Amino acid sequence: MRRIHPAGLFEALCPLNGQQPQYLLRVAQEDGKQVIMHDPYTFPPLLTDYDLYLLGEGRHWRCYNKLGAQLRTVNGVEGVNFAVWAPNATSVSVIGDFNRWDGRCHPMRKHIPNGFWEIFIPGLKEGDLYKFQIRYHDQVFEKADPFGFWAEVPPRSASRVFNINRYQWHDQEWMEQRKKRNWLEEPISIYEVHLGSWRRPNDNPTGWMNYREIAHELVHYVKKMGYTHIELLPIAEHPLTASWGYQVVGYYAVTSRYGTPEDFQYFVDYCHQNGIGVIIDWVPGHFPKDGHGLRRFDGTALYEHEDPRLGEHRDWGTHIFNYGRYEVRNYLIANALFWFDKYHVDGIRVDAVASMLYLDYSKGPGEWIPNEFGGRENLQAIAFLKLLNEQVHLQFPGVLTIAEESTAWPGVSHPTYQGGLGFSMKWNMGWMNDTRRYMHKDPIYRKYHHNELTFSLIYAFHENFVLPLSHDEVVHGKGSLISQMPGDWWQKFANLRLLYTYMWTHPGKKLLFMGSEFGQWHEWNYDAQLQWELLDWPTHRGLQRCVADLNKLLRRERALHEVDFRWEGFQWIDCHNWEESTLSYIRRAKDPNDYLVIALNFTPVPRWEHRIGVPEVCQFEEIFNSDAEIYGGGNIGNYGRAVSEPVPWHGFPASMKIVLPPLAGVIFKPRRDWLHIQSEKSPAR
Repeated sequence: MRRIHPAGLFEALCPLNGQQPQYLLRVAQEDGKQVIMHDPYTFPPLLTDYDLYLLGEGRHWRCYNKLGAQLRTVNGVEGVNFAVWAPNATSVSVIGDFNRWDGRCHPMRKHIPNGFWEIFIPGLKEGDLYKFQIRYHDQVFEKADPFGFWAEVPPRSASRVFNINRYQWHDQEWMEQRKKRNWLEEPISIYEVHLGSWRRPNDNPTGWMNYREIAHELVHYVKKMGYTHIELLPIAEHPLTASWGYQVVGYYAVTSRYGTPEDFQYFVDYCHQNGIGVIIDWVPGHFPKDGHGLRRFDGTALYEHEDPRLGEHRDWGTHIFNYGRYEVRNYLIANALFWFDKYHVDGIRVDAVASMLYLDYSKGPGEWIPNEFGGRENLQAIAFLKLLNEQVHLQFPGVLTIAEESTAWPGVSHPTYQGGLGFSMKWNMGWMNDTRRYMHKDPIYRKYHHNELTFSLIYAFHENFVLPLSHDEVVHGKGSLISQMPGDWWQKFANLRLLYTYMWTHPGKKLLFMGSEFGQWHEWNYDAQLQWELLDWPTHRGLQRCVADLNKLLRRERALHEVDFRWEGFQWIDCHNWEESTLSYIRRAKDPNDYLVIALNFTPVPRWEHRIGVPEVCQFEEIFNSDAEIYGGGNIGNYGRAVSEPVPWHGFPASMKIVLPPLAGVIFKPRRDWLHIQSEKSPAR
């Protein structure tokens, strides 16, 4: 090398193949061992001026390809490029097993004025553990990588280097079809799953199954049951298993409890190859205060607000994101895009949207700060949600964004150009609360609460609704759904079959939490598998078959899914019979001649000659009866058919007398061809 400065700066004389000059260092370690290595500081920064510009503007939608720990080959040398945002830090270093967790070994270089720190460390490989050691004046702390793709199994908290781009996908057919699908007019029945407690390994009931193992068992079951989608409780890395994943530390890291990122890619791939969509719960509303996470990341309130009146959820013990900061907004939107891009997921269900929309959410007087107009609306969060939905639908056509929003905020599932938030769909929490409250009541009192059943149709078409009976309804002392039903053993099962019949025929897409489909008695426990042994009982098998048949009916009958979000798809027959606690209505497809007649009886009293109005004179096939013996019912019904007659009733030109079983629902489909067949068989007169 040639000395180019008296202070001891040198220049390599012989660059190789036109590459940047390189030299090697011989380093003596404390134990006397000598190691030969490349000098990290001879490698140029890999973040370009354009990267830094987009990051500063908050619109670097693929920043996960540049930040965090990226496996790179620079000037022929393999290693890992680290980049992290910490604008207020005094210094930032990469620490790990490779440097004995010593922050003096690999200090990073700061891009000014953006506040991004960067270093390329040669020789590192996939699987290496690392953290960022951050110094803020006299404070020193260690942080996991906000963009890390993989982490240690909690309670350990280091990040791991991982090649997220290696997996070879086999779902090309699904992905191409997805771009063309209009899910608003297709059947959607979602099976909500917590992977850690759906099943446990037979040889280790306290352990977890791997993503690859559970993929085969879960997909086989979901296909058998007729569901269209699986929705996973949050699978981003979280320190506390008891949080069910809703307190996220590693937004870009799939939880290592069940395997590697590649294992989860296999899980999604296998679902797609079997025609099952995958939705994940996503939590941009808050993050926990764990020391290795985002909290005061560079020694200051970086991702959160400094003022606790803006930046803290005291009920949950978490911090609120600062949605007005461009880099924070970029971090979250890019994260949503990341799951669609790298993991091919088909939708995100956004948790706790109401907590984002309102500055006074769960806060008393003096505990919150109004917006600049004096209102309670979080204008920065609203702008964030709109931009999120615009980018997701623009970049990944055919995917779903679903809001868990529990208030009457208008236009949650309307396009942003119409003033809405831009979500594909919204959970119908009003329907869920009213219906569950009604079903809790003893049938003798239900007639006094009839409006709790009918009220949902007043607003059913204001949003694109999903009807959820989720994990939230079977925890915190509520008990399981079957245990919430009134009556004796038989009535509990009949009530639950009736509830599902009402839910599957009500306008809106469907979501049911695992275990509820076969009547698990225990309240859901995240730390134990479902009570699969209950399927040894015919009553539980019957309930399971009932749900499977409802799913098949939902897929087969256009009237149950094609017009879910417009009034043309629904018509009351009789919503006023509160005295007998019955309901009857029509569901229609786009073709108004393609319709179903539904009648429900919410009392344990059979209605033997229950007359209901229908649109025409013809024969009606009874295509479903929740009281069927195969479901565990009493087998009261209409012998498979009913015939209408030209007797006006309920405002219709025709009507028919049907048998309405106790605590049951029946579904009829007009069979005009039967009349033709019967006339051909009739003897000439």
